[in-house]
Amino acid sequence: MIEAREFVERARALGFGTYAGVPCSFLTPFIDYVIGDGSLRYVASANEGDAVATAAGVALAGGRAVAMMQNSGLGNAVSPLTSLTWTFRLPVLLICTHRGAPGVQDEPQHALMGRITTRLLDSMEVPWRDFPAEAGAIDGVLQEARAHMAGERRPFALVMQKGTVAPSGLLGGAPAPAHAGPAPRTRHDGFRRRPGERASRNEALRRVVDRSPEASSVVIATTGYTGRELCALADRPNQLYMVGSMGCVSSLGLGVALQAPDREVIVVDGDGAALMRMGNFATVGAYGGDNLTHIVIDDEAYDSTGAQKTVSAGVDFGAVAAACGYRSVVSGDDVALVDEVCGSRGLPGPRFLHLKTRPGTVPNLPRPALVPEDVAARLMRHIAP
Repeated sequence: MIEAREFVERARALGFGTYAGVPCSFLTPFIDYVIGDGSLRYVASANEGDAVATAAGVALAGGRAVAMMQNSGLGNAVSPLTSLTWTFRLPVLLICTHRGAPGVQDEPQHALMGRITTRLLDSMEVPWRDFPAEAGAIDGVLQEARAHMAGERRPFALVMQKGTVAPSGLLGGAPAPAHAGPAPRTRHDGFRRRPGERASRNEALRRVVDRSPEASSVVIATTGYTGRELCALADRPNQLYMVGSMGCVSSLGLGVALQAPDREVIVVDGDGAALMRMGNFATVGAYGGDNLTHIVIDDEAYDSTGAQKTVSAGVDFGAVAAACGYRSVVSGDDVALVDEVCGSRGLPGPRFLHLKTRPGTVPNLPRPALVPEDVAARLMRHIAP
């Protein structure tokens, strides 16, 4: 059995300063230790997949992060582990607890996942080792993880058994509440135009490009036509186009914004993607700062798969964002609203824009010429000091 301090301090020496995750009783000593140390960062994620994506965002901005989860939530992380960190080559250290391990009595809901946890990691091509149960084994395991992450630029997992880490109390008390202060600034301009008369997504993206200087900003576009249209408009080194992990763009952007506070990070989301992982609105509202802008371009359709309708016609994304702690919230169907939220530190952040557009894309829309890992590597070089 080891103390949480012994592992966390050795990991800190290797550059791991951010921990994102969902609690498990096995992880309590780690979470308590990280929360109690003001020089470490803990992000309480809404689900395990968002924890992986936030940690990947930290890696994209040049940092090192740990995603923590119970194995019962490993299924929530399959998409970002297979189509974000693997595809873009973003190294994340996973700590996955092993509830329901073979031969260990546990609750019935852990029985199947307990049997298949390590096989699932193998299937996702995530190398893993047992979490060190003795202090003398910590350095070797961390060095192996670091070597893999540096060489392959992909995740490495440590599987934690019950009783591996000694219990501890919360150091320094509970974390301070995020964004304690005045109520958010909200403005709803109204959706005045008929759906077919609204501006296009392409027009909105042109505004984003105009308001995101290459030297001082990062633009991350969600899966589907949004990323493809952004790339076709202006393929710049400060941009990234998600090709998988639908719904994870806001959590990825949060990680980048936390690690690169000197850059304005503009996340361009879609209605279908935002609905898929709306829980991350609360995480962005709690941890996002003045350098984060989140735009949901809402055409009320899954445009890139045939324009099937989403349910967003009945969803007030702006009200959700305000309730989740975003400090500035604007809604409407005028593309000029992009100018208001992008490139403006006058509005406190995180900032949110719910922009209604019409569905449809440009003719003969190309795909990005660069493969995803090259797009990520280019952005990493651009962010690096």
